[in-house]
Amino acid sequence: MRNAPHDLGIDSGGDDFPVSGPAPRLSWKPPLDAAHPVAYEVRCTVDGEARATVTTATDGHRFLAWPWAALDSGRRVAWRVRALGADGGSPWSRWHAFESGLLAADWRARWISPAESGDSEYGRRPAYALSTRFRVPAGVRSARLYATALGVYEAYVNGERAGTAELTPGSTSYDRTLHAQAYDVTAAVVTGENRIEILLSDGWYRGQVGAFRQPAGWGTVPGARAELHIVHEDGTRQVVRTEGTWTSAESAITRAGLMDGQTTDFRVGPGSGRPVLVDQVEAPAIAWSPAPPVRVVESRPAQSVQQLEDGLWIADFGQNASGWISLSDLGPAGIHTVIDYGEHVGADGDLTTHHLDATRPGQAPIPFVQRDETVSAGHGERFEPRHTVHGFRYARVRRDGAPLDPASLVMRVVHSDLRRTGTFSCGHQDLDRLHDIAEWSFRGNAVDVPTDCPTRERLAWTGDYQVFAPTATRLYDVLGFSRKWLRSVRDDQLPDGRIANFSPDGRRIKQRLDDQFAMMTGSAGWGDAVVAVPWELYQSYGDREVLAENWEAMVGWVEWALTTARTARHPSRIERSTEPLPHEQYLWDGSFHWGEWAEPKARAADGTRIDPVQTDPVAWFMADKGEIGTAFLYRSTATLARVARVLGRSEETARYAAIAERIRDAWRTEFLSPGGCTTGDTQAGYVRALSYGLLPDELREAAATRLVELIRAAGTHLTTGFLATGDLLPVLADTGHADVAYELLLQRTAPAWLYMLDRGATTIWEDWEGVDDAGTAHDSLNHYSKGAVVRFLHTHTLGLRQRPGSIAWESFEVAPVPHPAVGWSRGTHESPQGTIAVEWRMEDDLFTVTVDVPPATTARIVFPDGTIVEPVSCGRFSATRRMGEGS
Repeated sequence: MRNAPHDLGIDSGGDDFPVSGPAPRLSWKPPLDAAHPVAYEVRCTVDGEARATVTTATDGHRFLAWPWAALDSGRRVAWRVRALGADGGSPWSRWHAFESGLLAADWRARWISPAESGDSEYGRRPAYALSTRFRVPAGVRSARLYATALGVYEAYVNGERAGTAELTPGSTSYDRTLHAQAYDVTAAVVTGENRIEILLSDGWYRGQVGAFRQPAGWGTVPGARAELHIVHEDGTRQVVRTEGTWTSAESAITRAGLMDGQTTDFRVGPGSGRPVLVDQVEAPAIAWSPAPPVRVVESRPAQSVQQLEDGLWIADFGQNASGWISLSDLGPAGIHTVIDYGEHVGADGDLTTHHLDATRPGQAPIPFVQRDETVSAGHGERFEPRHTVHGFRYARVRRDGAPLDPASLVMRVVHSDLRRTGTFSCGHQDLDRLHDIAEWSFRGNAVDVPTDCPTRERLAWTGDYQVFAPTATRLYDVLGFSRKWLRSVRDDQLPDGRIANFSPDGRRIKQRLDDQFAMMTGSAGWGDAVVAVPWELYQSYGDREVLAENWEAMVGWVEWALTTARTARHPSRIERSTEPLPHEQYLWDGSFHWGEWAEPKARAADGTRIDPVQTDPVAWFMADKGEIGTAFLYRSTATLARVARVLGRSEETARYAAIAERIRDAWRTEFLSPGGCTTGDTQAGYVRALSYGLLPDELREAAATRLVELIRAAGTHLTTGFLATGDLLPVLADTGHADVAYELLLQRTAPAWLYMLDRGATTIWEDWEGVDDAGTAHDSLNHYSKGAVVRFLHTHTLGLRQRPGSIAWESFEVAPVPHPAVGWSRGTHESPQGTIAVEWRMEDDLFTVTVDVPPATTARIVFPDGTIVEPVSCGRFSATRRMGEGS
């Protein structure tokens, strides 16, 4: 082997450098010329001292358990690896470096909180400056700042900002989980007098939550905790910690709301410090996040800035995204600038946000506002609001008394700094654009947790990520991001096993079981995320630990659903029979389900759209959604049996597999006719039946035929909603109806994806008619769930998918499903084994495909005419075939 292992990493995040707990797991990719699985030799130094060399088992390059003694706090580790083989092995990889964080048992800093004035109005509280001065007696060799907060914080050493991470310490369920950050501040610490300052605001901890802007319930007092560890040139050490000598003052950030916005008055100087409050908060043990940090990942100048009237401008940044605006032109001292953010402009060219107002039946709307404000001190300041985040494409800038330089407006795109792992392009420009807006929609909703929208609610709804996770794994490395979020899902699980509708759950439903919203907790397709997402991660990345750490939560959820199916019945079935029929114990129909959700809206005789939730909320709430609930109960129970098998739990494997069969039989008894029709007879119902394996083999063709009939009856339009849309096109293609799948994909009248493009969408909409033909906006214009369609572009248009039973892409299939309007496609996937590349092209009747197969991987090539070539091993495969020939 001439090539070395590469892409070394650990299962932890970090800003300046990766930061781990005491025993990180090690991963790398095999040498490019390793044709088969090999063993590896791993070397490591800790603070410069070598540890014993370790040899792994064959193919042990993924998630190697830490093979040495557990790390203490603040250790600096370097490690490298080489493959072993009969030819002497590969060269050594490059060194990979990381540090262990300040571990929970070693924190000595006190929790400090600001001395707040009693009249701080909820939603308009300032950011507080917590600070101290200290003296460094000798030269500095290194300095590490460890910090965290209950709230959102920024740390500064002598005025220099620590790190590049934003919105730290991130969003977690703060009663159970709190992450810290580590920064290299060596360059900022000087010999002599020094100053540390922490700017602390409400953030996710006690700020506004959800569309109705209710206060988060994690706590009423924010806090910060930090330790600065300095090593002097002579080897002596010094530690500066948060404690009672620190002072607190209101900062120039006079209003800091994560949802509403930030106000900075640069005329406000350092306030007179008051002693901080000490140990006023309770917090869990500090941990280190497996996820990458939130960062400014891109800066975009305004594409246009139009002046509507004196002192009022509309800036268009050309892309709907999450982040904020950096403004470098603030004008003379005293000039007040107001920036309102939104996704849409009306016919008059002005910003409109009415489509994002929060409404409840019978109640007045709550106006949607995202507003930043700043007042200049006249010293050339730059305004960049880091204690808030917005979803927007457009900004309305209002200022009296000074002009606005359009070049001074810059959009900062802010989200989790996820590493791209998938690419796609093809011969149809609109499909490339659709892929692009789906990516942007996910990026805008990946701000530390997977949110539903970056505007109105900004909540990490479980259903949204359950729908999109299989697509996310094709676009980015979301393993650490997802594991971090799943920790909150487990933290928020109700005592009876139900999974909260969203996590982190700032409404604390598990502590408010009498709340009306608690009655709407435990829905099929939402709570099932605790089973579906870990299983997707395991299949995509091969991480068995993600199954182990979620096992108890999965079991708790499935057992609650099984118990509910057995003990609660829908009123329609009680009316049918006072005593439940034998199969009804496996029907999940007697508790609340959100249902298919967000289906295309029907129209009344006058053309107005009918929203069933708003029109008759009681009827919608009470509707029989047992077909959906039972389908998801089957899928989750069957998946749980597979998880148990992977974890070596033989009794649970047999038990849940048997229960899954009974649920499937009950679904067939209640919801399936002998001819293959479902009782609901909806597109979504057939998609689930075909995708989840609910149908007998002999009825699949009839069900697929009926699905196509329903599509044609709708004018070749889909009528699926939130839960089924992502599976619709794959189901059609896999049942012999690829032509119909592409007709839906290329449909240009609503409801359709390309209708969004034709109406100017730069992200996926919540409503299929998010901007209607009259130019009126509806609901969120950045909701990524319908963007799950782009997985079809990878799995069918490009044709790249894992083989059944394969884990971590050890075996894959290339089976393109071409279409005359496409012509060619190319794409890549950065698998745990290495880079997979696929390209195919159709010219006249010649079909050419080229596939790069990474090390220790096998592939199967299926030509459009059914010809199969297998196995294809490491290296490049290329072939041309004349279509129409026999196999």
